[in-house]
Formats: sequence, structure tokens, C-alpha cells
Amino acid sequence: MTAAAATYRQVLALSGPLLPVISFLGRLPTAMCQLGSVLLVAETSGSLTTAGLVGGALAAGQTVAGPLTGRLADRHGQRPVVLVCCWLNALAVAALVAAALARMATPPLALIGLLAGASVPQVGPLARTRLVALAHRAASDDRVVSAALSFEGTLDEVSFVLGPALVGVAASVAHPAVALALAAVLLAVCGSAFALHPTAVAAGPAADRARKAPRPPRAARVRMPRAVHAMRLSTALQGAMFGACQAGIAALTERLHQPAQAGLVYAAMGVMSAVAGLSLALVPARIGLPARWRAAAAALIVLSAPLLLVRSMGALYLVVVVLGVAFAPHLITLFGLTERLVPATRLAESMAFLTSAVVGGQALALALSGRLADAYGPSAAFAVAVGAAVLILAVALLTRAGSRPTAPVRTARPDQTAAADRTPTASRRKGVGPLT
Repeated sequence: MTAAAATYRQVLALSGPLLPVISFLGRLPTAMCQLGSVLLVAETSGSLTTAGLVGGALAAGQTVAGPLTGRLADRHGQRPVVLVCCWLNALAVAALVAAALARMATPPLALIGLLAGASVPQVGPLARTRLVALAHRAASDDRVVSAALSFEGTLDEVSFVLGPALVGVAASVAHPAVALALAAVLLAVCGSAFALHPTAVAAGPAADRARKAPRPPRAARVRMPRAVHAMRLSTALQGAMFGACQAGIAALTERLHQPAQAGLVYAAMGVMSAVAGLSLALVPARIGLPARWRAAAAALIVLSAPLLLVRSMGALYLVVVVLGVAFAPHLITLFGLTERLVPATRLAESMAFLTSAVVGGQALALALSGRLADAYGPSAAFAVAVGAAVLILAVALLTRAGSRPTAPVRTARPDQTAAADRTPTASRRKGVGPLT
């Protein structure tokens, strides 16, 4: 543990202690708005169908627009993109609250929800990209880069546990509108702070100007390795596991006449996932990322299968908490593989794509497994989660990546060849061998 603590101290030294705080608070509204919008519209309209449509529109907007936001950050820098998006998102969330309280019709509510999803500033993916850029600029080794990804993954997990919990507390104590109003304030204040933090110049055009390195022309936009698309599919399938587990947990706690326990069960899974994510720093460097991908995929199957047999609250807590051990390692490994395989000029876009894939997969699976749970019981929803885990393993076993990216893929800028001797490129790419 001492070695892991030392590694994480190196990670925190890259950006200073303030950036993790404001990036966490800046990404918290994303975790709050999905559930908050559903609860708010359900209460003000009295229609679960309308609430579902608004929540689905919000998820669709984030899924489609997330990679575009990342691409704009790659091209124009994080600072202007995040500033514009965080204020647009804050206004859209505030408009959603006002429209819901005014009891507007379903179509305008869904349209505002779509805008709220599309304008999400993608603080999580951009923070991950920024921290990786800082690690490379400091010539950090592979262990520090991996720990940086684990740290950011843990912040994501904690935000997606704390966000819905805050919404639940606000809804029970006051009104769901209070939670969304808080989300709008966090977006404006902490999103702006994240954009204006000095580390915003670590990635993108500003970093190139600091090194006096030219940006590549638009025509030189390089192609993604095929393995990256498989990783995106794998993250979407993990999102499907999240959605199916959420539906199954809700259905089972309802059947056991303890619906209030659903949020606590899901939070317990998230907490264990966060702990497992931080523990990845203890994994020996000789175990490469492809092997970790396969191992995490196999663990998802083994640990999710008992969900099919759960019939009591005690068993549900036990199985779900143990299952959380495999979630963060799988996602963090995919972020690590993506960081090593994608072109440097498309890293923010790729990180945002992975996050959007999780959101999209979760929304689709939640809709499907919710209906299955209503018709056939909680086990039907959990079967969707197990099926998604099987597909994840299939993708991990069938995907092949080159031993390292070819020069046209990773060396998109002329200065990178000259800088190769000054950066730990070979060390960073260790473990990205063929997935055989």
C-alpha cells in the first residue's frame, strides 16, 4: 500500500490538490441530472411516461453530443469549450426546472431535456485527458499514467454514487427541483473553475503553442485504430450492465417491499467499485492491459451470474457489492488502452466517446430490462446484465490490437518524432500487445 500511496501522491502533484476538487464538483451535476429530471417531471406532470421520455432525451443528447464536445476540445482547447458548455448546460437545466414547474407539455420538456444532455461539458473525460497530458509532460512512467486513470475513474464512480443520493435526499426533504437547481449552480461555478484552472493549457492547441509545435491541418486528421471501436462497444456493454442491474435491483426491492433500499444497494456497489479502482495501482506492471481486460471481463461474468439466484435483501447486498469489484477495473483498463492507441490529437474525443457509450448503453438497457422485469420478474433484468458480461468477454477475446500504434496514428504532429527520445513512449506502451 505504501507504493500505491506514493504513486497517488505523484498523481496529485501533477495538477495540485485544487483541480481534483473542482473537477469532481463539476462532474457531479451529470450524475444528478438524469435521476433528478425523471423525479422532477414525474412529480410535476404526474406521468411516468413523460418523465421517462424527458430522461431518455437527456441521455440521448449526452450520448450523441459527448464525442463532438471532446473533438472540439481537441481542436480548440478545453478552456473555451468547457466555458461555453457549462453555462449552456446550467441554463438548460434551469430551463428544465422552470418548464417542469410550469407544467409544460411533453414535447417542449423533451426538447429541453435533449438540450440539457447535449450541452453537458464532459468534465470527467476532459479531466482525464488533462491529467494524462500533465503526466506525459512531466515524463512520468507508465505506473503514474495508469494511476492517474484509476484516480479519475474513482472520482467518476464516487460522483455517480453521490449524485443520485443527493437527488434522493433533496426529493424526500424538499423537492427534486432543489437538486436540479444545485446542479445548475455547480455547473456554472465549478465548471467555470475547471475551465479557468491553469492546467487547462496542458492539452490541445495551447500546449502545442507552449512547445512552439504546429497543429496538424484539418486534412491530416488521422484514422482511429480498429481496436478502439471494440473498446467503445465494451464500454457500452458495461453501461448496459449498469442499466440492467439498476432495473433488477429496483424490481427486487419492490418485490421485497423495501423499495427505499434500491438506492442504497446501488450505492454500495458503486463504493466497492471505487475502492477496486484505486486498488489497481497495486497490480504488477508485468500484467499488461490486454490481460487485465480479459480478466475483468471474465470476472464480470462470474460475479454477475449469482444475481440470477438472489431472492433476499441480504443476498442482494452481498452479490451486488462483490460485483462492484469488477466494474471500475474494466472501465479503467479500457480508458488506459484507449489512451495508448488513439491519436494524441483525438484523445479528448475518445475519452468522451467512452463516457457517452456508457450513458447510451445504460439508458437502452434500463428501458429494455425494466420492461422485462415488469413482465417476468427481477431475474429477467439480471439476465440482461449477465448477457452483456458474456458479450464483453467475447469482445475482449476477439479484439486484436497492434503491438503499438503505427507512426501515422500516434505521431500526428511533426514535433513528436523529435520529442520521442525525451518522453517515456516505450514505457507507456508496455503491455499493449496483441490480444490473442
